[in-house]
Amino acid sequence: MNLDFSKNKDGLVPAIIQDNITHKVLMLGYLNKESLSLTLSTNVVHFYSRTKQRIWKKGEESGNELKVVSLKEDCDKDTVLIKVNPVGPVCHKGDDTCFEDSNDSDDFISTLENIIQERKINPSDSSYVSSLFKKGTNKIAQKVGEEAVELVIEAKDDNDNLFLNESADLLFHYLILLQEKGYKINDVVNVLKNRNL
Repeated sequence: MNLDFSKNKDGLVPAIIQDNITHKVLMLGYLNKESLSLTLSTNVVHFYSRTKQRIWKKGEESGNELKVVSLKEDCDKDTVLIKVNPVGPVCHKGDDTCFEDSNDSDDFISTLENIIQERKINPSDSSYVSSLFKKGTNKIAQKVGEEAVELVIEAKDDNDNLFLNESADLLFHYLILLQEKGYKINDVVNVLKNRNL
């Protein structure tokens, strides 16, 4: 990272904070050389507070830290984009973002994949998804096969509601199988893109 802190008289560069999963812009803050160094060494965002006139770790009082995923400087090297996993609300008013937006993904499949991943990483006895992961690859693959057969059967009938529900069941179980194998739907999409259909 080679940011140019000399472009502004105060030695600060703007930092755009973006959620790594939802891609929503959460807030804007400012970095000086010291806060950038702390951010890089701790993997938690530190700003220079223009109001407090000091280094400020986001969440130092609330506990709502911003865990760093990546940093990227812009083409002029005078702004940085920091992708984060936020711990709790970002805004001091208690909102998800400083722009009064909810920090929900606009892409439902990504949201569903994140829920599935959470159930895999932090299993719960009451979760159907966790129970499938516990049973292993063979059981998950078997469920995908069962749902595929049920979809084929419904495709031959004229009940659109049943057809769509079986389609949803197949897609849901397929997403679980993908994660069991260490993949996400975008990995499959990339294969399709490379085929140049």
